[in-house]
Amino acid sequence: MSRITIPAVDLATGATADVYAQVRKIAGGSVPNLFAAMGYLAPATLAAALNAEGVLASGSLSKQDLETIKLLISEQTGCDYCVAAHTLLGKMTGLSPEALKQIRAGQATGEAKRDALVKFVLNLQKTSGTISESELVAIRAAGYTDEQLVEISMAIAMTIFTNTFNRINDTDVDFPAVK
Repeated sequence: MSRITIPAVDLATGATADVYAQVRKIAGGSVPNLFAAMGYLAPATLAAALNAEGVLASGSLSKQDLETIKLLISEQTGCDYCVAAHTLLGKMTGLSPEALKQIRAGQATGEAKRDALVKFVLNLQKTSGTISESELVAIRAAGYTDEQLVEISMAIAMTIFTNTFNRINDTDVDFPAVK
């Protein structure tokens, strides 16, 4: 059970109601528990996070690449909420259940570019961003541009942000369970 109690989403007013409306538009009418809690407590923070996610969505990384990063980081940080969310979202981008399992485990998927991304992101996570020149050369050789390296960094940062809040709150998972 979530540690932070919030009123019913339908009772929200002011800035919270405004940001919930934005979430509903993005999420097909619902307000996932993460966004409900964050929007109630800090609507401007949620609005900024949604804006950052919009920037990522309009960037040059594919939806599958973004979900690969978000799922892998969520698994590494132990955020059950985000693992469930990004497993579902990863499926929606066309990633197979087997690929999703392999990404979570940091294993090869058989797709060279995705495998290079997984390896790179895992290394960034494990070394707090300290990488060698050869690792930079390898991710570029896999086909990722310098612009995409910025986007990868932002995707990691945004995922760690939501993972951290979910871990503080112990947010109730409102996505299908992941086995």
